[in-house]
Amino acid sequence: MSGLILLNTASAGTLESSDCLVTVSPAEKLKLEYKGANSEIFAERTKAIVENVLKKYGLGGAEISIQDQGALEITIKARLETAVSRACKGAAGQ
Repeated sequence: MSGLILLNTASAGTLESSDCLVTVSPAEKLKLEYKGANSEIFAERTKAIVENVLKKYGLGGAEISIQDQGALEITIKARLETAVSRACKGAAGQ
């Protein structure tokens, strides 16, 4: 998948322990809000995950909010990819 366009706001995940709630909205450039008990420790890791996913989908920007409740890296990536997919529904070819 490449060159997608975010059409609306979408979320994935929960606020349960060991999960995260990711919300994605259309934006001109990347704006990341990352919250959680260990957000200072994992901020750089999470920013890298977000940048890699945006690059994978050909997105130049997005407003992304992540409320981390102790999620593993793979969980954050999965929730982000799901939210991006939901926000792109209805785009040409989707």
